[in-house]
Amino acid sequence: MQAVIDLQNVTIKQGNNIILKDVNLNVNKSEFVYLLGKTGSGKSSLLKALYGDVAIEAGTASVCNTDLRQMTKTTLPLFRRKLGIIFQDFHLFHDRSVHQNLLFVLKATGWEEKVQIEERINEVLEMVNLPHKKNKMPHELSGGEQQRIVLARALLNHPELIIADEPTGNLDPETSIDVISLVHQIAKTSHTAVLVATHDYMVLEKFPAKIFKCKNTSVVEDMTLLNP
Repeated sequence: MQAVIDLQNVTIKQGNNIILKDVNLNVNKSEFVYLLGKTGSGKSSLLKALYGDVAIEAGTASVCNTDLRQMTKTTLPLFRRKLGIIFQDFHLFHDRSVHQNLLFVLKATGWEEKVQIEERINEVLEMVNLPHKKNKMPHELSGGEQQRIVLARALLNHPELIIADEPTGNLDPETSIDVISLVHQIAKTSHTAVLVATHDYMVLEKFPAKIFKCKNTSVVEDMTLLNP
């Protein structure tokens, strides 16, 4: 299988403090994986390292065939086009419509042809079942709808990897299931790898998958949660 994330003996530091060490993590194309960990366990630092926001101190680290330790300010934007990132707090522009939010991302990542831009916006809105919300403002959408627009935004550039940081943290249980179900379905049909950081055990039970856990400066596969 083709590895989308391949970390070997990785160390992540913040200042002089070691956050994680000897991290070995492998996620393959089309694979759906969970990342668990209490606040302060290094989970957020690991996610930030994966999308180039925190430096890798030691070891080898490849994401989407890009060597993270060779990353520069020049190569970072190109690398991030291979990723779709979903945040808990949505990060939508509240003074712009759904269409304008998506348009901003496409233009910022080098899309120029108007016809192709409109086609892609329509495609991703269809994928998240919200084509009829195209001209709505974010405040006119429910929390679940906003998170689905965030998912649509993450899909715009045909990512090889989706990183979702607590994507259900602001959602009620029923909406959480709907959103993760949609992410799961899209990952399967588009052959995109997905790494979901979550505290939501209901989601884990509903959509079982491989689980890694940040604990005591390490990242380990959690077989007890896989096989309760």
